[in-house]
Amino acid sequence: MSAAMSSGQKPIAIYIDADACPVKNETYRVAERYALKVYVVANSYMNVPRAPLIERVIVDDGFDAADDWIAERASPGAIVITADIPLASRCVKAGAAVISPAGKAFTENSVGMALATRNLMQDLRAGGEIIGGPKPFSARDRSAFLSALDLAAVRLKKEGFGG
Repeated sequence: MSAAMSSGQKPIAIYIDADACPVKNETYRVAERYALKVYVVANSYMNVPRAPLIERVIVDDGFDAADDWIAERASPGAIVITADIPLASRCVKAGAAVISPAGKAFTENSVGMALATRNLMQDLRAGGEIIGGPKPFSARDRSAFLSALDLAAVRLKKEGFGG
């Protein structure tokens, strides 16, 4: 047992909503640097590196099964990586740090507006008012994600969570 664990610290865990997540490799690198456990959650088989701190979790095909698995484990000391705003909202309410693949940190103050905007855009798309989807993922998004994940890991360690 590590010194951090024996001192009563809760380990930091990273949960990746892995289907269509473009920053899995970046997450693995940051997690390795801080010795953090990573759960790669998907409803189909996905290749993950063979590493003791990376665990593949395959959930059933049920609607929102991956989201439910992650949300049930989200808590203070957890970092959740997702572009799914309803999942982000659930995890923020549970006390987890939540980051989008584009590096946007969801907070109690921002997730409500993000959810309202998502619902409005969904309604506009359904009504034919808007066509097309989000802008393509960019190198700037990847860089913003790396910064946000690094900041979250450092903040949680400062708050007394262990690696």
